[in-house]
Amino acid sequence: MTEQRIIIEMGMGNDLHGMDYQKAARRAIEDAIRHSTLPIFPSIGLDHRDMRVQVTIAVQEPDKIDADALKSGLPRGRAAVSVVKGGLNVPNDETGDTAVIATAAVEAFLPSQAGMWKQA
Repeated sequence: MTEQRIIIEMGMGNDLHGMDYQKAARRAIEDAIRHSTLPIFPSIGLDHRDMRVQVTIAVQEPDKIDADALKSGLPRGRAAVSVVKGGLNVPNDETGDTAVIATAAVEAFLPSQAGMWKQA
């Protein structure tokens, strides 16, 4: 069955002092999903397991991300997490700290709803 993307949300997360890419990525996902709600499920009788969720995380050091751990923290749907190079590291020469900034795109897909609705 053909899928349709029903939502895409973007988020940003950071770890200011620990260079913890996992923490920054988790915060980016939380930031993205905090701004959305999908009341469509109870409205039309769909099970949230019908939704596929694709998360893309961008950080400067993708190999430091545990994608499976991030996936397990997603609240709904059949999830997949991919990690790419991106985000930003911001060094502080005075303290030696590096702030890690991660970005996230969270996309949700449903089976096509084409032809299932009539305008009243």
